Amino acid sequence: MADQRLDALANADLRAALLFARSQVGPVTADDSAAALGVHRNVARARLDRLTDAGLLEVTHERRNGRSGPGAGRPAKVYRVAPELEAIEFPPRRFDELVAALVEELPEAALRRAGAQFGQQLAAAAGLRPVRDLVRGLGRVCEAVRALGYQASLDSVEDGRAVISTPTCPLRPLVARRPEAAEIDRGMWAGLVERGVEGVRAESVRCETADCLDEHRSCRVVLELAQEASASGETASR
Repeated sequence: MADQRLDALANADLRAALLFARSQVGPVTADDSAAALGVHRNVARARLDRLTDAGLLEVTHERRNGRSGPGAGRPAKVYRVAPELEAIEFPPRRFDELVAALVEELPEAALRRAGAQFGQQLAAAAGLRPVRDLVRGLGRVCEAVRALGYQASLDSVEDGRAVISTPTCPLRPLVARRPEAAEIDRGMWAGLVERGVEGVRAESVRCETADCLDEHRSCRVVLELAQEASASGETASR
């Protein structure tokens, strides 16, 4: 399967189709891909099917018009981004072994700071700018991650607690290979949130991740955060 993924990503057209799928909040159809990439729907479908064969997408069927029962029509074939637990490398660079050695030498606080710096670098690469509104800011964080080729979506925000779902977290392959590196991943998300939500500091963000090691599920990033009071003295909004 790893060779199939590498072969697929060597093709510029397939890369474009995959990046489009990863840039969307949810699953896509051949029609969606055709419209975005400017190709015939049969061409788009063939590319999506090749990505599915390579294990980069998953196929399911769903009704997209909100109707059910008689007259609702056949469910549409949709393509979801597959959970990514293994990095695609050629040749294998064994960075996970380097990280494992660093994890053994560094305290958790240092690992989290390194992760936060990495998250801030990702935010800068995506051109992410902070906004005051928490929901909008976290939505922009997910947009920035998707723009970099890693699908992520904001599932919920309530009372300063947010959940982000991501099948292709940037550091998920590392954590899958080296679970002891999870603190770096948590720091990365805290760093991203600091750059996306005004008044939030990375060091004050509590972050936990779930399902990262489950190859059949998206990783859930659970964030607990509080915004600092605004300059006008108003209570920070959620």
